[in-house]
Amino acid sequence: MKFFFPDAHDLVDPSFDFRTERRIFAGSRQQSQLYAHEVLDEPPYDGMLLSKAMIDPNTASKSVRYSFAQVQRLKRLGVREFLRLDRPGLKRRIETMGDCGAFSYVNEPKPPFGTDAVIEFYLDCKFDYGISLDHVILGYREDGAGVEIPDTWRERFAITQELAAEFLRRHRADKLPFAPLGAAQGWSPASYRDAVVGLQKMGYSYIALGGMVPLRTQEILASLEAIKEVRKKGTRLHLLGISRLENLVAFERSGVYSFDSTSPLKRAFMDDRDNYHTPSRTYTAVRIPQVEGNAQLKKLILTGEVDFTQARKLEMACFEGVLEYDQGNLELETLLERLREYEAVWHGKKDDSARYRETLVDKPWKKCSCAVCRKLGVHVVIFRGAERNRRRGFHNLHALREQLDRAS
Repeated sequence: MKFFFPDAHDLVDPSFDFRTERRIFAGSRQQSQLYAHEVLDEPPYDGMLLSKAMIDPNTASKSVRYSFAQVQRLKRLGVREFLRLDRPGLKRRIETMGDCGAFSYVNEPKPPFGTDAVIEFYLDCKFDYGISLDHVILGYREDGAGVEIPDTWRERFAITQELAAEFLRRHRADKLPFAPLGAAQGWSPASYRDAVVGLQKMGYSYIALGGMVPLRTQEILASLEAIKEVRKKGTRLHLLGISRLENLVAFERSGVYSFDSTSPLKRAFMDDRDNYHTPSRTYTAVRIPQVEGNAQLKKLILTGEVDFTQARKLEMACFEGVLEYDQGNLELETLLERLREYEAVWHGKKDDSARYRETLVDKPWKKCSCAVCRKLGVHVVIFRGAERNRRRGFHNLHALREQLDRAS
């Protein structure tokens, strides 16, 4: 099963010094910093996905991350050169996929651009794959007699099917160079099944299932089971925005050929517990927030509830303590006591020391062969600032790659 990683400018600064926490920043961030496939020995993904909504200031989305100059460079160079995907010596060619970013305009009555604009985006960027324009259906209903379906859901279903037909007609008529995927939207197993039936009749053999991100795992599996009844032997499925790694085998048996997700990276710094991934389990990263960078702590200092000097002293005692522990120069219980004391200051009642103990006792970073863990060591499990947190996300992508390779 292939894994595509959505681009959102997830870069790290190679000049960052983890001991002094200083950097030597020069030039454009996108051009001077590194992607995961440039940091790790081998790409952790089979491809990268880029949404039109990421670069289009005319969408209703606030997620536009590309500057005007970057958009012009992207169109001039193409996505492969812009994302630096052709590093010499790589064993795996990183493929490219484009989509419209339908969640960015989910609250609009119809997509803010048409098929022509989407095709222009795919051609400008020179993608390997392009997904037809769609309109997300935000909702789920169990199939059954008497179940009422909102008219807007049916309208979005019809819009998505019509746009897929138009997209494929244009693709065939103009003999476009990228491989087309038809987008499917639905609100139930039966509606997703019907969407796939319609797309296969049009001539699609690669279908992207959209709108499933909010669904529970059992709802996704039920929809895949319904699709299995009508899926032709040569039809491949792509899950948009879905990982659910514990269900990879079930997904593959249902015809899922590829998926895309930012979840492994984001969980490194957005999850309360599961920050560092291994093939067998996850670990909680040790939180040592910077006094100047933690909004809650800054507020407490400004109101006089916390003394800045004392908070800074506790922060550095924890930071230095983790490094000393890793070198065998500090007892675990002494370190945990420091972490509890500082956590009581910056978070009040929270006490994650039991989970920190598991991480610090097992020392998973010493068992990992990825370039991030080899270079950072214990820094990779310190929850502190974007440079560490994002690199831990890169490690999580490596762990996902290992899991996919073992399952294949």
